[in-house]
Amino acid sequence: MSISSLSGLMSNYSPLSSSRGSSADEKELNMRLHSDVEGGSAQPVPEKKSSRFIDGRTVSDAIIGLSDGMTVPFALTAGLSALGDTKVVVFGGLAELIAGAISMGLGGYLGAKSEEESYKATLKDTQTQTMTDPASVSTTISEIFEPYELPSDMVAQLTNHLSASPMLPSFLMNFQHTLPEPSESRAVICALTIALGYFIGGFVPLVPYFFVGPHDAFVALRWSIATMALALFLFGYGKTCFVCGWRGRRNIRKGLVGGFQMVLVGGVAAGSAMGLVKAFQLLAHGPESQE
Repeated sequence: MSISSLSGLMSNYSPLSSSRGSSADEKELNMRLHSDVEGGSAQPVPEKKSSRFIDGRTVSDAIIGLSDGMTVPFALTAGLSALGDTKVVVFGGLAELIAGAISMGLGGYLGAKSEEESYKATLKDTQTQTMTDPASVSTTISEIFEPYELPSDMVAQLTNHLSASPMLPSFLMNFQHTLPEPSESRAVICALTIALGYFIGGFVPLVPYFFVGPHDAFVALRWSIATMALALFLFGYGKTCFVCGWRGRRNIRKGLVGGFQMVLVGGVAAGSAMGLVKAFQLLAHGPESQE
């Protein structure tokens, strides 16, 4: 492994918020590291450019909200359409949308808060370990660099420098526990993203019911099925290509498969809901017809 590769590895970790203000100490540590490892010529590590891409966890939250919103409310509205009353479908769908969005948002908020609490507990344990058991910390640092097949003297120098560095807890959090520090607004953003995604995704199948008569639920259902089939396909295609890539035959093929999979999942959910409603109707009218 070259020195430049090692420098890239070390520059990938993010310092903790409590030590972000001490950028001079971090630069001094990097210069000392390069000075001892390369044998004299200390060169500062180039600053890491800020990324313009959206946080991957935010994208994941949006996918979760849209995915559930495009299947659960659609299945509900399809099932209620079997009753033939448009108002029942609209009111029931809106009630489910609001309740579902609140529930999904609260779930995302509590999940993000649990993640934050877990990070703080792990950080506290790591800081305690660095102060009370430096020997085990040195062993851990050596084990982190072991897969990279570095010379033993280089590993020893890195271990000595990191053991005496104030950035040691940050290094261990990133490379030992592989836990990125959650932002302070992570829980709120997670809740809003999931809730908004759920509401938007679930509102799509309700749109056709606003443009039909009070007893034309089946007519609106046909338009709702066509609209949701297209929306599910586009969502599945976009979700897959966002991960795999947008260009190339292979990525396009994966996107098409992902789109059809989403249509299949939504269709099975809607068909199951309609079948259950029909079965309940038959069970309810069965005793009445016998009387």
